[in-house]
Amino acid sequence: MDDMLNNLSTYGYAVVFLYSLGGGMVALIGAGVLSFMGKMDLSIAIAIAFAANFIGDSLLLYMSRYHKREMMEYFKKHRRKLAFSHLLLKRHGSWIIIMKKFIYGLKTLVPLAVGLTKYDFWKFSAYNALGALIWAIVVGGGSYLFGGVLIEGYKLVAGKPYLAPIALILIGGSIWFYLSQATKKRR
Repeated sequence: MDDMLNNLSTYGYAVVFLYSLGGGMVALIGAGVLSFMGKMDLSIAIAIAFAANFIGDSLLLYMSRYHKREMMEYFKKHRRKLAFSHLLLKRHGSWIIIMKKFIYGLKTLVPLAVGLTKYDFWKFSAYNALGALIWAIVVGGGSYLFGGVLIEGYKLVAGKPYLAPIALILIGGSIWFYLSQATKKRR
């Protein structure tokens, strides 16, 4: 985390842009904390994260729509997850395009699944823009508002380095378990 904050304070907005192309929540949280510390401008960081996140998801949709054959080779192992994303789109409608910004594991798969369908590009773009805006404001603004708490939490973890891997394993394991159960073949 210390390296991330140093890189963000040095390269700042370029890191936020590049990291947010793929849904970079950590870089935006770091930018919010740095804004809390007075080292970055929060509104610029949110605007850059919004634009990059919108562009990244639009590129994923474009690649899966117009380069299906090449894209499917990369996702042979993830066909169930793509089908699950498509099912979520059918079940929850266009709102899943907005909500997927906050759900790790679906951030990439939903635009790919949408690209494999005949879903209207402009409709996707409108929901994608709304979702990216909400995501950037909630994550960037939240990390700014809770900057003091995040800094204190970082100090706690820096003093006890064994806590970070345990927390990451618990969070990662929970996400993996949910996705594996949600995409499990039912009899």
